[in-house]
Amino acid sequence: MTHIAFADDAIEIDADVLAKAFRIDADDLKQGMRDGTITSRFERGEDEDAGKIRLTFFAASRRVRMTVDESGTILTCSAIDFGKLPLPETSRRVG
Repeated sequence: MTHIAFADDAIEIDADVLAKAFRIDADDLKQGMRDGTITSRFERGEDEDAGKIRLTFFAASRRVRMTVDESGTILTCSAIDFGKLPLPETSRRVG
């Protein structure tokens, strides 16, 4: 089972795991994160979702969303791929 590490307000995830979800290689993922073409959002669950964390990663035409527990175990992982179309602004909203 894959884990995500939390340390000092930072998140560490295996590049190979995230790259697989984006259907790219890990080097392209790392470059995208460095140059800002792949971005992310972090949210802590409240009420019935307390103890869960949602991580959402955005690229030009793909969104990857992971839900993890506080120990970093990935509970769910989903992706939306818009092919050659740009990611709609509504897919960037998290809420």
